[in-house]
Amino acid sequence: MRQVIAIVKPFLAERVLETLAGLPVEALVVSEVKGYGRQKSYLDATTEQDRSLAFLPKVEIQCWVAEDSLDQVVEQVTAVARTGRMGDGKVFILPVTDVSG
Repeated sequence: MRQVIAIVKPFLAERVLETLAGLPVEALVVSEVKGYGRQKSYLDATTEQDRSLAFLPKVEIQCWVAEDSLDQVVEQVTAVARTGRMGDGKVFILPVTDVSG
């Protein structure tokens, strides 16, 4: 089993969730988050006081999928969430070593 963490723009979150609803996902968690990535060079030009306002709103979608469904889930999420502009987000894939409950 793998954990897939997708950080996406807020206006694309609903589309990603609709896509995931049609895929073999074991569990799913959604959180509103803030952060920055490649636009960090923009933040360097700001003052320390402005820095707290420079974080961009994102949505973090975590889902757990079986190994045989991983490629399909990642491809679908990437296809739906990509706009081609800076700040599209990231997809992280982590191994799951133990599940209880």
